Amino acid sequence: MDAVAPVIKSLLTGDNGLSFGRLTLNVPKTLNALTLEMVGIIREALDRWENDPGVVGVLIDGVGEKGFCAGGDVQALYRSAIERPGGPCEYAERFFADEYRMNYRLHTYAKPIVCWGHGIVMGGGLGIFAGCSHRVVTESTRFAMPEVTIALFPDVGGSYFLNRMPGHSGRFLALTAANFNATDGMDTGYGTVLLADAAHQSLLTGLQAQSWKGQPDENEQLLLALLSRLAAEHSCVAPAGNISRHSALIESLCSGTTAEVYQKIADLDPQDKWLSKARDGLLRGSPLAVLWIDRQLQSARELSLADALRSELLLATNVVRHPEFAEGVRALLVDKDRNPQWTYRAIEQVPTELVDQFFSAPWGSNPLSDLG
Repeated sequence: MDAVAPVIKSLLTGDNGLSFGRLTLNVPKTLNALTLEMVGIIREALDRWENDPGVVGVLIDGVGEKGFCAGGDVQALYRSAIERPGGPCEYAERFFADEYRMNYRLHTYAKPIVCWGHGIVMGGGLGIFAGCSHRVVTESTRFAMPEVTIALFPDVGGSYFLNRMPGHSGRFLALTAANFNATDGMDTGYGTVLLADAAHQSLLTGLQAQSWKGQPDENEQLLLALLSRLAAEHSCVAPAGNISRHSALIESLCSGTTAEVYQKIADLDPQDKWLSKARDGLLRGSPLAVLWIDRQLQSARELSLADALRSELLLATNVVRHPEFAEGVRALLVDKDRNPQWTYRAIEQVPTELVDQFFSAPWGSNPLSDLG
């Protein structure tokens, strides 16, 4: 085991020789932000373990108290974008394609995958989490898809899984970059079990101590029993949720065209801190990105996961080639002046034909054409 590797691969092996594979994101100084190298390590391990009869499942977790994963390494994407304005942006475009293949692999994996989603779980981290079959949330979990603030969009399958959240909650979260916690995660189906942060070591011990069987169905039942036991032994006080509490308002706000939804959220004058932050997230974001985010969500509503990921790669490729993305990252993460000079100051100023261009294929064949 290489303790300095960006993703640590190990096996939790029991007395009978059967193991749970473990992938630990190991770059805590960047909150385990995903790089092309990390995606490659994860994909290789998943492929190998799926075909290994001695491995019955996989655990994915992250080093550091602050969180599981804050998303992709956006500064690496930024460097790729500014090196060749207008594209092709080789690193960024390869990263998106490889990351989306990894996301598809997680969603369709033949063996159970447990993800320990403590602390910050955002962007690409949420993409990993959402793809796993058994998703652990804790009292510290903080989810978000904050892409509107850097002129990107909720990708990594976001246009698939956000559309499957209750009502219009996915649309609200995508447009506002609002955080949501463990209770919200359980209420919306993101989380499958709530455990205390302190239960992490007990989970590792339990996975290693379990006498796994040769049949997947039997192992599924054993895993569910283990998680249920840990939930009883390591219960925690769940934070108050926000999405269910404001569900009626969210439905009202997010019914209508993009322009109507934008204006209704912008006009909010709430006393509630969570709603205020959500409104401010929308208003700080790129007006151009608001339009491509909402169009992507609406166009992907009936798509399969594979088709949604293909459509996301098309949009991501066009977005990273456009200067709006680089400006968003510059303002938030590079110069950190938090004063992005967006191309347009309001969504009504954005020409429809410009938005259309982001949904026009930038290549002859989609690199994910073989997916699914």
